[in-house]
Amino acid sequence: MYHQHNYEAVLASSQKAAWQIDDVIGDAAALDFTRPFLPEALARIDRMAGFDAGERLILNHIRAHEYLCMFGVVEEFVLPFVLDHARPQLNGDDYRVRALLQFAGEEAKHIQLFKRFHAAFERGFGSPCAIIGPSEAIGAEVLRHDPLAVALLILQIEWMTQSHYVDSVRDNAALDPLFKSLLRHHWMEEAQHARLDAMMVEALAEGRYEAGITYAFDEYLEIGSFIDRGLAAQAELNVAAFEQATGRWLKPDHRAETVAQQHQAARWTYLGSGMAHPRFRETLSHISPASLARLDGIAPAFS
Repeated sequence: MYHQHNYEAVLASSQKAAWQIDDVIGDAAALDFTRPFLPEALARIDRMAGFDAGERLILNHIRAHEYLCMFGVVEEFVLPFVLDHARPQLNGDDYRVRALLQFAGEEAKHIQLFKRFHAAFERGFGSPCAIIGPSEAIGAEVLRHDPLAVALLILQIEWMTQSHYVDSVRDNAALDPLFKSLLRHHWMEEAQHARLDAMMVEALAEGRYEAGITYAFDEYLEIGSFIDRGLAAQAELNVAAFEQATGRWLKPDHRAETVAQQHQAARWTYLGSGMAHPRFRETLSHISPASLARLDGIAPAFS
C-alpha cells in the first residue's frame, strides 16, 4: 500500500480534532472588514489593473465570501456521497462505518459553519453577493457521474484545502483573525477527510480494468468542465457585486478583463491547486499512471 491510512487511526484523529460551531463563530460574530480575508495567493487581486487599495480590499472580501460559500456548495454533495458509500458497509468493518459516519457528520457541521459565516458577512458588508446555484442542482449534476469520478473530485478538493491553509493562510498575520479561524477549523477536519477519501478511491477502483478507470477519469474531467463553467459565471457575479458595493460601473473592456482575470484566479483556487497537490497525484498515479499523464497535459490551463 502506498500510504499508511486505516479507518481506526483516522477515526481516532478525527475525534481528537473535533470542535463546536459556537466556539468558532457565534451568532453575533463580526468580521473585520478593514483587513483582507483571503490570501493574495488565492485572491489574485493585486495583479489587477485599474483599482485603488480600497477597491482591492472590497474585491478581496467578495472573493473570500465566494470561497467559503463555494465550500458550502461542495459539502452539500459530499455529504450524500459519503452516506451512500457508508450504507453498504453497515454490517462490515465497525471502524470503517464509524469513520465514514463521522466524516458525514463533520460535513454537515461545515455546512452550518459556512451559513454562520455568510450571515456574518451579510451583516458587515452592506450589499448582496450572489453565489451560483442552486446547490441542489449543482450537487445533482456532480452526483450523476461515476462514483469513482466523484471520489477523485472530492479527494482533490480536500487535499486542496490543506495546501491553501498551510501554504498561504496559517502564517499570514494580515488576514482577519475570524476568517483565519474558520479556515483553520475547516482544515483540521478536512485533513482526516482526505485520508478517508483516499481509501474510498482505492475501494472504488479495486477490481476495475484500466478501461473502467479511464471511463471514471473521463467523468472526472467532465465534472471539472462543469465546475469551470460555474466559476466563469461566478466571476461575473463577483464583478456585479463589486459594482453594486462601490457604485462604480466598469467600462466594458475593463469589466471583461476583470471577469477573465478573476475566472482564471478561481480556476487555480478550485481546480489547478488541487490537480497539482502531490497527495492527489500520488493516489491517481497509484490507480492509473496513464490518467496522471493525461492530468499533466491538462493542469497548466488551470494555473
